[in-house]
Amino acid sequence: MESPFNDEYFMRKALQEAEIAYEKGEVPIGAVVVINNRIIARAHNLTETLNDVTAHAEMQAFTAAADFLGGKYLQKCTLYVTLEPCQMCAGAAYWTQIGKIVFGAHDPYRGYQHFKTRLHPKTKVTEGVLENECGNLLKKFFIEKRNLN
Repeated sequence: MESPFNDEYFMRKALQEAEIAYEKGEVPIGAVVVINNRIIARAHNLTETLNDVTAHAEMQAFTAAADFLGGKYLQKCTLYVTLEPCQMCAGAAYWTQIGKIVFGAHDPYRGYQHFKTRLHPKTKVTEGVLENECGNLLKKFFIEKRNLN
C-alpha cells in the first residue's frame, strides 16, 4: 500500500498556509518543514504583518524547524513551499543544509534559479508539485490587488 505521505500531500499542507496568508492580505506563499513524514514547522508570508521584508514563508519555517529540533541544521528535513524560493531564502536554505526542497510554482523573475543562487551541494530539489494550484492562488491575489488600485 502506498503511503499517503507524499510530495503532493505535504504541498497541500503548504497551500493551506498560503491560503492563510491570502486571507491576511499577504502574498500567498506557504511552507512546511517535514522530517520523517511529520510536519515540524508551518509558516506563511508575514512581510506585511511584521513590516519585515525578510519575513518570507521559508524564513519563518526555517526558524520554527530549527527551534523544534534544537539546532540550526536541517539536513534530514524537507522544505515544501508553494513558490520557488528567492535568492534570500535559497541562501538561508544553503546555511541550514536542508536535505530537500520541494516547490510548487516557478518564479522566473525572482526565483533562485533566475539568479543562479546555489543551494547546498547535498540539497535535492523537486520542482512543480501542484504547480497550477500554487500558481493560480498567486495569480488570483495579484489580479485582485491590481483591481483595487
